[in-house]
Amino acid sequence: MKSKLRNFCIIAHIDHGKSTLADRLLEETHTIAHRDMIKQVLDDMDLEQERGITIKLHAIQLQYKAKDNEIYTLNLIDTPGHVDFSYEVSRSLAACEGALLVVDASQGIEAQTVSNLYLAIDANLTIIPVINKVDLPSANVEGVKKQIIEMLGCDESEIILASAKANIGTEDILEAIVNRIPAPEIKEDAPLRALVFDSTFDAYRGIIVYLRVVDGQLKKGDKVRFFETEIPSDAEEVGILRMNRVVKDVLRSGDVGYMVTGIKTAAELLVGDTIINVANPATEPLGGYKKIKPMVFSGIYPASSDDFEDLRESLIKLKTNDASLIFEPETSSALGFGFRCGFLGLLHMEITQERLDREYNQTIITTVPNVEYQVHKTDGTMVLVDNPSQMPPLGNIDYITEPYIKAQIITPTDYMGNIMKLANDRRGIFISTNYLSTSKVDLIFEFPLSEIIFDFHDKMKSLSKGYASLDYEFIDYRKSDLVKLDILLNNEPVDALSSIVHRSNSFEYGRKLCTKLKQLIPRQMFEIVIQGAIGAKIISRETVKALRKNVIAKCYGGDISRKRKLLEKQKEGKKRMKQVGSVQLPQEAFLAVLSIDE
Repeated sequence: MKSKLRNFCIIAHIDHGKSTLADRLLEETHTIAHRDMIKQVLDDMDLEQERGITIKLHAIQLQYKAKDNEIYTLNLIDTPGHVDFSYEVSRSLAACEGALLVVDASQGIEAQTVSNLYLAIDANLTIIPVINKVDLPSANVEGVKKQIIEMLGCDESEIILASAKANIGTEDILEAIVNRIPAPEIKEDAPLRALVFDSTFDAYRGIIVYLRVVDGQLKKGDKVRFFETEIPSDAEEVGILRMNRVVKDVLRSGDVGYMVTGIKTAAELLVGDTIINVANPATEPLGGYKKIKPMVFSGIYPASSDDFEDLRESLIKLKTNDASLIFEPETSSALGFGFRCGFLGLLHMEITQERLDREYNQTIITTVPNVEYQVHKTDGTMVLVDNPSQMPPLGNIDYITEPYIKAQIITPTDYMGNIMKLANDRRGIFISTNYLSTSKVDLIFEFPLSEIIFDFHDKMKSLSKGYASLDYEFIDYRKSDLVKLDILLNNEPVDALSSIVHRSNSFEYGRKLCTKLKQLIPRQMFEIVIQGAIGAKIISRETVKALRKNVIAKCYGGDISRKRKLLEKQKEGKKRMKQVGSVQLPQEAFLAVLSIDE
């Protein structure tokens, strides 16, 4: 008997209509009633709705009556599109047999499309190319067709033309899913192996994992174990995913669904792990699992030190829903107790901060993002430094290596010069150019990661009027001439404002940062001296003038010596005040580094 099961996902660049197409598939298969329909129904987080991007992957089951009058079960796993979430994308792809490749008819192929497509090809998925937004006046359907044919090597007849907004081509897409995507291989008699592709935390039921059963069966009440982390659990409840969770007695080979574990502590349940049965364990896990390595590090501190434990709880809960977040406690002389957090990239960091604020009501202060450096000391040992305050003394350092990435920038040819100049300013190494069409070019560079984590993406977008797109991957660590830049306020170093910069940029960077801080630090009753220092060498200085009372206002004429005496007395008072006074830094000062060029 031919299987009526199909597992597929949708891959696309941000804003190419992926979530809107998912809406149309839900409507066409009557999974959701028209009256309940909202825009981007699978993007259920407020943040996703506001920003118009998919942050978390989502799975949902559709029932479709095809033209051959057979009813097919389709499992759609919606994936994020941004570079920071590429590991989630790879795990979603591993749970599928096919993928819809959605390309915007007016924008064409972009960097994210290419990287996610390569992930899908590596996972041996059947690719169905879809050109979306064909009804737009600016649509260039023929040009985009050529790009897809060149990249995929497919026939023109295989490309489906659609418009998710206007509901054009939705039925063709569903028919293609049924006819072109192979059914999953069914192995019901083998020992249980299920791939975890997501997890979430429920305050009442504990951790709920979303999974794809590859081999065997998963029944309610089964005693199971996670292969990599060796955490035991009970399958308290299993079922499939519609708009809500639907309870079932058993999930069979090929099914996509969920399992309630009942684990209340936020244990390390990691995306990509394999679930096996304790009674009849499989000896080999499913392939592709890896520990996620964060690329960007930042300190997160509670605004009030009393909220430290609340912040810890919130981070633990957030981690069950976002396996790529890592954190550990740290202290700062300026900010007190907090956590050092590791993120996949700057967008991931931004989203985490927003979610802590909205979902857990945490008021936080964040420090400047950093990458992880390898510091090789003169005694032959090597230490990893992700916080400038951990940097060994200058005399103990032999050399420092920093992470490099390979970046792919796809841009219209008109903006190629602007992008080249920006890359040059950020210590970029040009590798190659590849023309995708007469009007679009694919540029490959190698960059130090520290140069692109701040505002590179924003600058690139503004220089290309929003058309350029970026994708990157880590390659290796390379030796660089790096120095630690300290910021001193009245000769006291502020550890939260320290940064590690390239020596060639350090003077300019120190000057800009001191100027920026001068604007942000409120004036006190005493003078505040802001200095940038590398080791014992001061490289920049600014002064915040003291607020002063006009002490000679009461002197009407008379001898000048009386006025001078009053001014000297005031000067002595200010000097004493400077010795005992402490400078309170506003939150904006810690983020000054991010907006240093504005």
